[in-house]
Amino acid sequence: MSEPTGETKLEMKQASKEAKESENVAEKYSAMTVSKNSEMNMGELSSAFSAVPTHKPVKKQIQFVEDKQEFSRFPTKTGRRSLSRSISQSSTDSYSSAASYTDSSDDETSPRDKTQVNSKGSSDFCVKNIKQAEFGRREIEIAEQDMSALISLRKRAQSEKPLAGAKIVGCTHITAQTAVLIETLVALGAQCRWTACNIYSTQNEVAAALSETGVAVFAWKGESEDDFWWCIDRCVNTEGWQPNMILDDGGDLTHWVYKKYPNVFKKIRGIVEESVTGVHRLYQLSKAGKLCVPAMNVNDSVTKQKFDNLYCCRESILDGLKRTTDVMFGGKQVVVCGYGEVGKGCCAALKALGAIVYVTEIDPICALQACMDGFRVVKLNEVIRQVDVIITCTGNKNVVTRDQLDRMKNGSIVCNMGHSNTEIDVASLRTPELTWERVRSQVDHVIWPDGKRVILLAEGRLLNLSCSTVPTFVLSITATTQALALIELYNAPEGRYKQDVYLLPKKMDEYVASLHLATFDAHLTELSDEQAKYLGLNKNGPFKPNYYRY
Repeated sequence: MSEPTGETKLEMKQASKEAKESENVAEKYSAMTVSKNSEMNMGELSSAFSAVPTHKPVKKQIQFVEDKQEFSRFPTKTGRRSLSRSISQSSTDSYSSAASYTDSSDDETSPRDKTQVNSKGSSDFCVKNIKQAEFGRREIEIAEQDMSALISLRKRAQSEKPLAGAKIVGCTHITAQTAVLIETLVALGAQCRWTACNIYSTQNEVAAALSETGVAVFAWKGESEDDFWWCIDRCVNTEGWQPNMILDDGGDLTHWVYKKYPNVFKKIRGIVEESVTGVHRLYQLSKAGKLCVPAMNVNDSVTKQKFDNLYCCRESILDGLKRTTDVMFGGKQVVVCGYGEVGKGCCAALKALGAIVYVTEIDPICALQACMDGFRVVKLNEVIRQVDVIITCTGNKNVVTRDQLDRMKNGSIVCNMGHSNTEIDVASLRTPELTWERVRSQVDHVIWPDGKRVILLAEGRLLNLSCSTVPTFVLSITATTQALALIELYNAPEGRYKQDVYLLPKKMDEYVASLHLATFDAHLTELSDEQAKYLGLNKNGPFKPNYYRY
């Protein structure tokens, strides 16, 4: 074997030196580690989809504003920028949810103080920046690709214009998916004015795209409370236009009309409501004998409960938490407050990633379901000092109180998956002894005097739509249900629906589901005449009674 050259010897010597250095570094960090280890036409739809009232209204007086009902808060007199910037920088420095192109920090001017005009010369809207319309149009086109059933309904009914003459005022999340619904309603003949039901969930570029097409949109991400109510008022109170249909998500729009413009209900043909909170408010009005128009409860339809509430939240809870905190869930202790459909979806997702999940419940049936699904049912106070994450999804108020927040450990995460922002007692955290520190968009450190930090997401508002997005396909199911409910209420003959709250008929649920099966290339088995007779069913449905629990 030949002797190594001088150059080769030098290389070998250098390699030996690097190897020794690597060993020293490895020993150093090892020591540190050890030390730290301690096919149907629209005419047929109307007759097929007759709904049934859910109860007999009982007249009794209620107060649904400044008391336990927590209907909502009215605008304060402190002005549009009433939310303290030291507490809530998100009012002006937030990005639109998910793929938003609008950084609102580029322009501190309130949209209310701007004069904007779309390409048609109209200024009947108020959005962050109308120039973002092109980006919003791309978002809407992407959403349309996964909302084939709603687009199919649009194409089938467009020639008949079943909503011709309808003037719909809507208050929902304004996202690309909602835009597909709004444009479907317009294609079916409706005129629409729209505002947001959540001050953080609006996609600014989508709001701009809708405004560019002529839909009067009043919404932007990061509104103040005063902005929120101003936008609702601008939708309802406009010269020469009066709504005859309401599409609501949370009940704030319905409440505002009742309190400020009760005469509007003389022309309203019906209300369609999709949230737990909003439906609860409608039932309150009905029981008090104050509901003066028919209302459709979309939230309790099977296609909303089982798909939007369950499957949607199963995916979007992780999306929202990951985007805001980058947390790893394996081994984390998480408590989910509420085991309804939303809670079930959240628990399933967290369990799949290896989290240790606890559940709090008031309902023994839901509690038993949680136990059978492998979750330990506890009282929040029993685990408050040890959990890493708290997620509320009850639709109630003060589910997590200041006393409980005081006892949480350093670095804990608190967030809400329910519609209303009342579940976490955020107001009690706005006190002089606590410091709020903005970490990133929709993420705040609330710092206690002893240095403890609790991470609060979206200031206690709906996590998934404030901090991320939700699956488009699931929203197609809900949007199709909403569209059919509006068509039914608007076209129903006088007397079919009284001043009450109605569940969607089973036939409508099945029709919505059938429209979405083609996406999966799914093929339904058909009953034979003999089988249909044996079961006592119509071969075309409905296949389950109204009391059936899926």
